[in-house]
Parts: sequence; C-alpha cells; structure tokens
Amino acid sequence: MTRDSDAVVRSKFGAAAADYATSEVHAKGESLARIVELVAPQKTWVALDVATGAGHTAAVFAPHVATIIASDITDEMLNEAAKLASARGLANMSTATASAGALPFPNESFDLVCCRLAAHHFPDLEKFVAEVRRVLKKGGRFALVDNVAPDQERLPGATPGDIEETIRAYNAFEKLRDPSHGFAPPPELWCDLLRAAGFKIVAREQMEKELAFEPWVSRMRCTPADIAELERILNSGPAHLRSFLKPRLDENGALNFTLQELLLVADPTDRNE
Repeated sequence: MTRDSDAVVRSKFGAAAADYATSEVHAKGESLARIVELVAPQKTWVALDVATGAGHTAAVFAPHVATIIASDITDEMLNEAAKLASARGLANMSTATASAGALPFPNESFDLVCCRLAAHHFPDLEKFVAEVRRVLKKGGRFALVDNVAPDQERLPGATPGDIEETIRAYNAFEKLRDPSHGFAPPPELWCDLLRAAGFKIVAREQMEKELAFEPWVSRMRCTPADIAELERILNSGPAHLRSFLKPRLDENGALNFTLQELLLVADPTDRNE
C-alpha cells in the first residue's frame, strides 16, 4: 500500500476494529468455512494471513496448520486478532505488522498465504499478488476470498459497455461507504492476475453474501448524507447496478442487498512450466 492509502485504512479501520471483531459477515460468513475446505491445509504448514482484520480467517485456519501469522497494518485490528487467539486458546497464532504490497518476510517463507475480504482495499493488486508469489514456498498455496464486481454471468442481458460502467458504479458505491476501498475487479481479472504472476487456479467458486444495510453503513461510521445517498443508489440508482446488488426489504421492512464473494485457491507453478 502507499503511505496515503495506509493512513486512510488505519483511520477507518482503527476506529471500527471492535465492530469488525463482532461482525457476523466477517466472523461467521459462509466463505470462511468453505475456503478452509477448498485449501485442505496440512498440520505441518507455516501460514500467513494478509490483512487479517480482527483475525477471523487466521483463527479458523490455526487448528489445521503448525503456525499462522495474522498480519495487518492497523494496530487496533492486530489487538483484536490477538484477543481472539487468546480467547480460543490458539497458541500457534501470532500477529505482525505488514503491508500487503511489501510483506516483511523472506522469500519462500510460507506453505499457505490467505487473504479474506481485504484485497479490495489494496491500491496495487498486481504488487500484492507478486508479494504472495515471492513469500510462498515451492508447493505452497494461496487462498483468496474477496468481494468482486459484476461480469457477464451476473448481468447476462448487459453489453460489454454496460458491464464496464457497472463495474465503475459498483466500486464508486463501495468507496462512498468506505473511502479506504480501492478496487474490486470482476472475477476473471483476478484469475488473469494470478496466472500472469505464475499461479495455476486449482479451485474457483462464487457465492452470494446477504447484507443488512444498516449494520453495513454503521461499521464505517458513515455520515447521514452518505447513508442517504447509498440508500438512494440502492432504491433508484443505475438499473444494472441494482440488478447486481438486488436491493430488497426484509420482513421487518429493513433494507438488505447482496454482494458477490469470489473464492480462489491457486498454487505457484514451477518457473520452468
């Protein structure tokens, strides 16, 4: 991350650390258990969780590996991760300050690198992927879970131009709620980045994530004006964006919507392959 983007992330997530520690989406989301199943971690592995937040992903992998480092740039998040490790008795889970674009670890240090619901904050996805490739051992594994933008599969009636515009609109929607949001690409861009960096995709899934609007804006301490605009976009914004986000009222009249989570597992290829 750049120094400026690091500062924005720290300012937004430092204040929200306790909320993320208790967030259902982050602590118990469907993708959390599923990514462990797809990775099939081994008891001998040394693992790294990048941008761990409150530590939920590191904690769910910890019982399946030898050791795991929960890394983040935000001290408050690392404190929450340490508290979670202590509460669950995970003596093999430690914390470290680390930026996703400049991981402070030697080459080929880890059997597993994971990153869940964080990469859309990174200003340079290519640099992040390169760093993951660098710190992975031969025979290592990378696991990614993140929100993704729409593609043709999710907007089957849209033109390529419509999809490009909806990708921009979706990322603007996310950035209005959270100024530290960087860019959530469509799924195939993630696959292209990984292949270009010397990975082969060994598992790919996508799932819908149901979100309640009020907790979503509350976690980021959104202003009343921003909340009103986000609600307006969901209720009467661009048609393709609304088709992607699926806004609706629940049985109690509360606004809900849907995001898309991509799950990828990728292995480094041999340099000579």
